[in-house]
Parts: sequence; C-alpha cells; structure tokens
Amino acid sequence: MNRRFFMKELSAIAAGMIGSNGMFSSCSTNQAINRKIKISNANLKVEREPLIRPLGFKGGFINELWQSVCCLTSESGIRKIGTGTQSILWSDSSVFVKHSESEGNSLMLAITERALSLIKGKMFRSPIDLLDSIYDELYDYGKSITGNPNLKKTFVLNSLVCVDNAVWLLYAAENGVTLFDDMIPGKYKKAFSFKHKQIAITPLISYNVSPGEILKIVSDGHFFLKIKIGQPGTQDEMLRKDCERISLIHKTIGKTSTPYTKNGKVLYYFDANGRYESKDTLLRFINHLRKIGAYEQVAVIEEPFPENNEIDVHDIELRIAADESAHTEEDALIRIGMGYRAIALKAIAKTVSMSIKIASAAYENNIPCICADLTVSPLLVEWNKNFAARLSPFPELNSEMGLVETNGNQNYKNWNLMQTYSPSFEKKWTKMNQGIFNLDEEFFLSGGGVFGDSKHYNSLFEIKK
Repeated sequence: MNRRFFMKELSAIAAGMIGSNGMFSSCSTNQAINRKIKISNANLKVEREPLIRPLGFKGGFINELWQSVCCLTSESGIRKIGTGTQSILWSDSSVFVKHSESEGNSLMLAITERALSLIKGKMFRSPIDLLDSIYDELYDYGKSITGNPNLKKTFVLNSLVCVDNAVWLLYAAENGVTLFDDMIPGKYKKAFSFKHKQIAITPLISYNVSPGEILKIVSDGHFFLKIKIGQPGTQDEMLRKDCERISLIHKTIGKTSTPYTKNGKVLYYFDANGRYESKDTLLRFINHLRKIGAYEQVAVIEEPFPENNEIDVHDIELRIAADESAHTEEDALIRIGMGYRAIALKAIAKTVSMSIKIASAAYENNIPCICADLTVSPLLVEWNKNFAARLSPFPELNSEMGLVETNGNQNYKNWNLMQTYSPSFEKKWTKMNQGIFNLDEEFFLSGGGVFGDSKHYNSLFEIKK
C-alpha cells in the first residue's frame, strides 16, 4: 500500500471518516460521554390537527390527531422540545371504542403529563434507562385512568414519544453530540450500520381512498403501497369487503411496472391491525390473492391477528410482520419465535428508546424492519427517516434503500403549514421524488434537521407579555 494513502486512511479512521463498507463518510467520533443530567423543568402543550377526511383503519375512523409538544430544561439551562402524535385507535382500539375521540386523547395526554411530573427533578445518564425507570409506574397509571386492566403497552409508549424525543435531544446537547449516529449506544450500533442514499416512500391506502386516487399515487412513482384491510363488520363481512377492495385495487394498478422491486411490479403491504380473528380467515384472504393474481406482489401482511391470539405463522409462506404486538424487544422476540419475519418499527409511536432496542433484536435475528407511520407530523417523519436510512434494506426491493411509510400529506388538512414547523423545511431530502426520498450528506450531518430548533414549537413555550 502507498504510504501516503495509508497515512490518509489511518487519519480517516481516527476521525471516524471510514464506515464499515470502507467508504469515506463524514461521521464524527463525537461519542456521548454520558454525563449526569438533571431535568429542572418540564412543560406540555397540545395542538389538535384536523384531517382532510375520516381516516379508516382497525375497523374504525378518526377525525383528528393530537400533536403533543413537551419542553424540557436541564439544570445547566439547556432547553429542548420534543413532539409526538397521539393515535388512540392505533395504540388501543378498546380505549377508542369506550370513549369519545377527545376523551381518549385526553386520557393519553394525562399519561404524558404524569411522565413529565415523574422526570422533573430527576437525574439521568441514558435516555433509555430513564424511560425504563418510569414505564411500569406509567403503565399502572394508564390502566387506572382508562379503567382498563388489559391496556395495551403501546398506549403508554405512544404517550411518551414527545417526552422521549426531548430527552434524547437534551442528552445530545449536554454531551456535545451533533450526529444521530453518535447518539446510538454502542451495543446497538450494528443494527444501524447502513447509510442509504435513497429511501422508498410507502403511502397509505385506507378504506375510503378511491381507485382514481390510488392510480394517481402509483403514477407519481410509488411502488410499495400500504393497504388497510380488516374493514368494519363481522368476520365474514370484513373478509368479503377486503376481497372486493383488493380485487379493485389490483385491477387498477396491479400491472404497473417499476425498476425498484425484484419482480418489477408494484408491491402490496397489507395491514390488518389485528382484525383477523383466526388463521382460517387469513388463509381465505390469501387464497383470494392467489385467485386474482396478486399473491406474487404481496411483500408483507402486518399484524393480522389480535395480540391475544398467539397464532404460529411458520406455515404461511408470505412474510408476516408484527406491529402493535411488538411493544418491546421481548415481545418482538416472541413474535419472531412464532414465525413472524418482519417488524413494523415505529420510533414515532413507541419512542426512539424502545425502537432502538427492538431494531437491535430484529437485526440479531436477521429480521427486516419497516419504518411505519402513525400519520405523524413532518418533523416526526425526519425522526423516522433517520432510522430508515440506517437499517438493513428490505429484501423485496431491487436495490439497497431504506423504507419509510409517510402519509401525513394524504391526510392532514394543514399539512403544508405543518411542514413549515420543521427545521428542515424546504431541504431537498424532504421532497418526494417518484416515490423516493433522496438523501445527501447534509441529511446525515444534521440528522434530517431533528437537532435544529423549530420556531413554531418554541413559540408555544414563550412567556406572553
């Protein structure tokens, strides 16, 4: 080896500029030193964002999504703001059914408020450890205020997203960390070893999206479509509606070609949200897919069964994914042991802290992850993209790229205004281009803008004179 090149390479390694693939990168060695941090103050605000039309999934419909915004201040005076999007129908449909939409959202917000009261005045070194230290108490509190002894863990995790994000940003600022890669604890880094230049965008096709709209989505370049199944009604009514719906969708866009998938066709990602109560019903749906010629285009079926129905799926050839049932890394491992071959990773719904652990568990078992959406805000999309840009590529794609679901642009009435709340507003990596987000070096250097300050969210905590 040329000595001059050897010295240059050695220097690059020392500076953290050479990645695991041998390519030069701009990653720094600015690793967190885990200093002890005290949270001296915590505040919470909420914004209610209306949807363009009722969003249908899990056998129900929602009309608005509450955006929780929390502000944490450390003893040293550093202030950071975290955001979250509440989805009570997704996180626990039993709470949604028993309460009005506003009441259910208020219950989740009450858990967020309790979390802030628990961490105010508390010292921590690791955001993951901080979350772990309060979770059990919050879960008990959630069961109490909802009157539901079987409350889904995701209901509490969803309530903690804004808190967890603010804690991670406070942790980064206190430790001088400016890169997303450097926030990831060492034992989890292997799961986040990729640096994708492109991320495939997964739009959402809910119950009431018309064939014309679906055709427009595909014409815009999208090739990995998340389609909601499990429509309202009895199991027979649901199955009939789902089969009729998929037949119509496949007839509309099934023959569309794309260079980005291994079979050269648009791929289907079906999300049942636990509505199929038996394996037999699911197999009848799968047989219908074969009958209409859609079977070969199915990339994944997500969360087909209710969480309590612990049904082994090793004998189903199609890739079955866990979502709500994979609350924690332990739950994810249980589902993997039952034959599930994908995980819907939701850093924007189950917290960054929990998702780091779930992603690592999946990676160690060679299980791909899909960075799924919760119809979140533009800023939270960037948190999700940070995960998608670093995780192993999804097997059915034809090239190495990340995969992220985002559907806020399809559903929020004020999406264009909400985009301006993100520090990375108007950056080229935020723009959809033929079904893809194109990432550049600035994206990785800035963490997609998540480390920046949002004028809008900061203004919510300004003292009015």
